[in-house]
Amino acid sequence: MRETLAALEAGDIGIEEAESRLAGYATTDAGRFDAARERRRGIPEAILAEGKTPAEVAALATTALDTTGRALVTRADEAAASAVAAAVGDVEADATVDRDDRAGTVVVHAADFEPPSLDAAVAVVAAGTADAAVAGEAAVVAREVGAAVDRVDDVGVANLDRILDQVDRVREADAVVVAAGREGALPTVVAGLVDAPVIAAPVSTGYGVGGEGVAALECALQSCSVLTTVNVDAGFVAGAQAGLIARAVDAARAE
Repeated sequence: MRETLAALEAGDIGIEEAESRLAGYATTDAGRFDAARERRRGIPEAILAEGKTPAEVAALATTALDTTGRALVTRADEAAASAVAAAVGDVEADATVDRDDRAGTVVVHAADFEPPSLDAAVAVVAAGTADAAVAGEAAVVAREVGAAVDRVDDVGVANLDRILDQVDRVREADAVVVAAGREGALPTVVAGLVDAPVIAAPVSTGYGVGGEGVAALECALQSCSVLTTVNVDAGFVAGAQAGLIARAVDAARAE
């Protein structure tokens, strides 16, 4: 606490960062940002843009940048992403802003931010192009935790040769996320071919009976291959879980 107060008095940190160090969070008009999430949980706090105004998302993003050196925004539409980019440019022109419009993510790093780097890899596998948004969100989150991420796209079970000719590549990963909609068979197939933990991310593609991800979710829950399942379209959760596995692998390798 004395170090924080001394840094504040010297002007080395601002009020928001001092508050976040002492209380574990920073308070804004848009809500409270959990600046201690990564130290406590190993996963950076993400700002869910869905349900917030662009101004609120931007305010939380700049607070995240000020208190942790980076901001991770998910489910961001064009208005929210543009608001974040503009706000960041106003407060820290040298910060990098990485937008992925398909995944709906915005990642901001301060100029002096040092991203974590783990000695562990995560494969993010997508059954088809329609599943790329959820796969992309998972990949961004796993990468922000520090894992090396390998994207393997368009390997759905309509032609098993597509996954079979990529299976050696997937087997190199320490954790695997598989995003698939419709009947959601791909996670089960992959889990039967690799020895790493597999996380199924059901996607809300498909129509009629079992549509909107229901069949994909139920298929994953009933998998005869061992895997873990997250909720429909929960790319963030899948990526975070894979990132935690990567952290555990990295720690074991460092011993």
